[in-house]
Amino acid sequence: MEPLEPAVLERLRAFNTPTVANAIEVFDVRPRNEGFMRPEIRCIFPRLGVMVGYAVTLKIQSVTPGAKGAAIPTSVHWQDIMKVPAPRVIVVEDLDDPPGLGSLWGEVNANMHRAMGCVGAVTNGSVRDLDEVEPLGFHFFASHIAVSHAYVHMVEVGTPVRVGGLTVRPGDLLHGDRHGVTNIPLDLAARIPEGVKVVDTMERQIINYSQSPEFTLEGLTALWNRLRP
Repeated sequence: MEPLEPAVLERLRAFNTPTVANAIEVFDVRPRNEGFMRPEIRCIFPRLGVMVGYAVTLKIQSVTPGAKGAAIPTSVHWQDIMKVPAPRVIVVEDLDDPPGLGSLWGEVNANMHRAMGCVGAVTNGSVRDLDEVEPLGFHFFASHIAVSHAYVHMVEVGTPVRVGGLTVRPGDLLHGDRHGVTNIPLDLAARIPEGVKVVDTMERQIINYSQSPEFTLEGLTALWNRLRP
């Protein structure tokens, strides 16, 4: 895949994730209840701010040891990482029921993946070693925090995964912060600032009027109906 211009990604980092989600709605390219992960995918390190990167995908299990020959060698995953341009976000679907018993993500994997141009990991499973990972500036988004890696092993790499209700494919552009994670359509990424401006112009009028001494319910109703027919 051809990566976007670095300046496009830099502009996306200037916006929080709800702002990006609002901007995508301006272009009416998908239903408003799709394209983002459900709230169970929590931002573990909100102080790190915005994460933007291209998805690298894999699936894991950890409840039982992998059958002989069934686990994917770690080196295969590392090679798969390099097929996607940096910055990269590793998106992991935990196939266990329930997910999260064993964590793939801790201090060692965070350091290795950071060295490979990854900026964070997103999983419906678990993460650990929080005190060691946060200072690295490596983002964690997860449903659980765990103690052990248990029998964690990779069973699939480079295929679509489903995390937090969102199907993620290799190369998808993800944007995340303390609010959660959304998928930005690649062909729309450069136009996000345009959508932000449209939404901000409308919202600023409503906010300014709501904070003004001239505020009345009738005036708000008229303004609302004009801006949001």
